[in-house]
Amino acid sequence: MVHYPPKEQGKIMNAESPYKDFIKRLKLLVGKRPDLITTTLSNIFTMRLVGNKTHGDLAEIAIAEFINQYMYDFRSMHVGKDLYRAKTREEDIEIINEITKTRFPVSLKAYGDGPLQLSTDKNSRMFSRLEQEEGDIRGRNNVRKIFNDPAFSEFANINILPLIYDEKKMRCNILVFDYERVIDNTCRISRVDSGRGRKHPVHRFYDSEDAYVCEVRYGGATANPLQRGLWTHTKHGLNYFDSITNGWIDYSHNHILVQLFSHALVSSSAGHTSALEKIEEDIAFLKRKSDLS
Repeated sequence: MVHYPPKEQGKIMNAESPYKDFIKRLKLLVGKRPDLITTTLSNIFTMRLVGNKTHGDLAEIAIAEFINQYMYDFRSMHVGKDLYRAKTREEDIEIINEITKTRFPVSLKAYGDGPLQLSTDKNSRMFSRLEQEEGDIRGRNNVRKIFNDPAFSEFANINILPLIYDEKKMRCNILVFDYERVIDNTCRISRVDSGRGRKHPVHRFYDSEDAYVCEVRYGGATANPLQRGLWTHTKHGLNYFDSITNGWIDYSHNHILVQLFSHALVSSSAGHTSALEKIEEDIAFLKRKSDLS
């Protein structure tokens, strides 16, 4: 059963970059074969039965394999924990377009429905720039100057693929933040330094209807560096997301997968080889259900 969000989430972003082209192709595949992404996401979120953070790491290798198996024009490699690779930007997987040969990084985020970190601004460049302003920044022209500032140079170039789950309702969504829509629609940026036990100030972005868009979080010396950067909220900022899954989809726990993992950890590579052969046969069967093979 598919749950559609209460507000229209707009059209998918124009294919103006390798990443946006990939997102467009992914949405086409999901629309054609929703069962494939539902199975994959169910398996990913089942890993929360093993540990609250286990699903995040496994989501990286799962999505990389999803791309390799089902998106025939693309190839993907997991690079998130590669200690011998110097990463200049946030990335968990690298995707290669097999037709154009272009390569681009993607950061996977597996978050609950709510606050979502889009980037980690370790040097606090965005926050420091906003702290230079006195009072609210109002009007599209003044806001555009902020977006054009060198401190925000990477704002629209962050390739984030958020896998969002609502554990209570057992539903999930792939929501992609539309940076272009944010830049076009933001009309006010306000500093917020109080409320709900807040220890550090944030700068919040609002549109012409005074609706929440996103925020740049604190950058002081006493703040957690991992909490710095650009954040949004999948509930409050829903109008600035595009849903790859065309709304919420139900998922279920795959208890057999947990059993498979537990057995695999105490068995030999010979047993793993036999199990892998059966799994590859199942993937081939899933591909034969359409023209994906």
